[in-house]
Amino acid sequence: MRGGLSKTLALVGAAGLLAVSACGNSDDSGGGDSSANKDVTVFTWWADGGEKAGLDGMVSVFGTECKDYKFVNSAVAGGAGANAKQVLANDLQAGKPPSTFQAHAGAELKDYINAGQVDDVSQLYKDYGLDKAFPQNLIDNLTVDGKIYSIPANIHRANVVWTNPTVLKKANIDATKAPANVDAWIADLTKLKAAGVAAPLGLSKGFAQEMLVETTLLAELGPDKFKGLWDGKTDWAGADVTAALNKYKTLLSFSNADREAIDWSDSLGYVNAGKAGYTLMGDWVAAQQLANKVPETAYTYWPAPGTGDSFQFLADSFTLPTNGADPDGAKCWLKTVGSAEGQKAFNTKKGSIPARSDADPADYPKYQQSAMADWKKDTIVPSCAHGAACTAGQNNDILSALSQFSGSQDVAKLQTALGTAMKTS
Repeated sequence: MRGGLSKTLALVGAAGLLAVSACGNSDDSGGGDSSANKDVTVFTWWADGGEKAGLDGMVSVFGTECKDYKFVNSAVAGGAGANAKQVLANDLQAGKPPSTFQAHAGAELKDYINAGQVDDVSQLYKDYGLDKAFPQNLIDNLTVDGKIYSIPANIHRANVVWTNPTVLKKANIDATKAPANVDAWIADLTKLKAAGVAAPLGLSKGFAQEMLVETTLLAELGPDKFKGLWDGKTDWAGADVTAALNKYKTLLSFSNADREAIDWSDSLGYVNAGKAGYTLMGDWVAAQQLANKVPETAYTYWPAPGTGDSFQFLADSFTLPTNGADPDGAKCWLKTVGSAEGQKAFNTKKGSIPARSDADPADYPKYQQSAMADWKKDTIVPSCAHGAACTAGQNNDILSALSQFSGSQDVAKLQTALGTAMKTS
């Protein structure tokens, strides 16, 4: 099994939409005391569990490093971020942005950028030394039209397959070894179905299907051409994309018939219950396994077949809202988010890994040490399903196309729809 996929990670959510435009904040760094309002309102969906524990850890560091300011928790619970998105959208539409808000790093922020709702924080990267502390591949993935609009608190990995070794044993499949490529995985799925497992691949609706098609494209195209799908350098109409989508169609044929009716935790439940051999989901699955009290010996995990040298990332990050409350205090919060101590306090409790490449692995548990090693050596690629590679509008159109494909199985129609989504959304 290749190094480093989590058994201690927590679920990340998704970030919101847009509204009005206004003038930018000043470029002064945080920590000053000129504002009449010392409250720093921080909007997140980290309301419980490991996410709340991680937030509390970072708040503790903020309290030490930013004594002039008071942290005000504006977390909105429920819906894996869906509730938070609506509340944030309403606040932005009303012209009442918080001091800072949680969002997915990368292209998803274009919706806020285009609406004039978030400020460029590129200078803060230089002021806080983040241009040196974050790996260049990450900075490249965070950059939108030459500017950076958020500071990530963590890194999660999306391209992970989780297995039930007992189920795989029915077909004499070694659960500790990832198939070399998608074709080899399809061969194993075929063996599993022949051994009596009706739906070898556990799958759920929405972003889970998007993650599966993403990893199939990544495996078949390679990291450079995969990244080109999102920046316009790779043709969505290409024959190689067609071939990859046909393999995605084949993978779909091994999945459960109720995939449009269940959530990712339910498809994981099928694996745990022995009804499926595999499911593909990000490394926050480990927290769910822990919550479900599934023994570590009852499952294995590895990078999606054919993607072992790629780290498909997503990151929770924080923004500097345009005309947000107390921008100086917000900048001090952003400094904490990007700092070594802030990231250590957050990630050791949440289970994710720090975005900084200068973090000391000795400060982290065993899994995070191996994940940090992978983060440094693997090729970093973004996830559209989790906001790093595409805008919210593009993602919505892609999700719609995949939902239709789940029933129609029309590869040509899906390929056209995906290309159109990236051109027009």
